[in-house]
Amino acid sequence: MHKAYFVTGTDTDVGKTVCSCAILNAAEQASIAMVGYKPIASGCDRTPQGLRNSDALLMQQASSVSVTYDEVNPYRFYRPVSPHIAAAEERKIIEFKILSQGLAHLKTKSDCVLIEGAGGWRVPVNNTDYLSSWVKQEQLPVIIVVGIKLGCLNHALLTAEAIQADGLTIVGWIANCTEPKTDNYTAMTTWLEQQLPGKKIAEIPYLPDNQAVNLGVYIDLAALS
Repeated sequence: MHKAYFVTGTDTDVGKTVCSCAILNAAEQASIAMVGYKPIASGCDRTPQGLRNSDALLMQQASSVSVTYDEVNPYRFYRPVSPHIAAAEERKIIEFKILSQGLAHLKTKSDCVLIEGAGGWRVPVNNTDYLSSWVKQEQLPVIIVVGIKLGCLNHALLTAEAIQADGLTIVGWIANCTEPKTDNYTAMTTWLEQQLPGKKIAEIPYLPDNQAVNLGVYIDLAALS
């Protein structure tokens, strides 16, 4: 396996965290010391310990390496909006060197770091840079989460084209069923298997109310090697 992977989505709310936790679960079952990293999180709750993001907490809990919340999520913002808007509102600057330092630190504590993005591939972090700019800087292999629903074929291909245009490798993708009933589910996933670069590493069924199950059983870790 690589030392790190970046998980992006075809849009926001396509299940990046569910899929990331599934990969983390599978790694633990395979005795791979993998840790989750959510470098930027918008939409946090105020707690006695400070701002906490539910997705980052799930990744912290799913990691097979003991890490603090600050290690998992260095940038956290209260409002659930694009990071560049949230950062401007809170008068903060998202610095790539902080993201890189956090990644380098987690690499020393694990066999592999699984990094979950924010939103889609071109989510902005300020008026000139995107989170994808940092992924390109780090030359990270990419996993795409496709929320299987109407419109996903277009979103998936455009996302893949943008990643490849940035000179990065798509090592795999996950079909995540985001709705209780999806017309043409099989036809869409079959078509994506023929069109998307990288291997399909999982199909994750619809899980109502964040149903807690052993998500690792859905992941083909061998496809990432």
